[in-house]
Amino acid sequence: MGQLLEAIYENGVLRPLEKPDLTEHQRVLLELVGSRTDEDVEEYLGLCHKVYEGLSDEDVAEVEAIALDRSRFRTRSIDV
Repeated sequence: MGQLLEAIYENGVLRPLEKPDLTEHQRVLLELVGSRTDEDVEEYLGLCHKVYEGLSDEDVAEVEAIALDRSRFRTRSIDV
């Protein structure tokens, strides 16, 4: 199962900001996506607010119900 962790690079080591669910000496694959600035976060939040722009309360409730209905998501096994 994957985890999304934020980390800080210090003295040549990536240090997670929260304790990962890993066993000692477990190997992991890292994908570095860069950092986010406060401006990036503000822009993203502004775009998120536009998702519901012009929708009625009933429309918003329907969209959220669909998004939270896990039965609509397909799952598939990935052989490693």
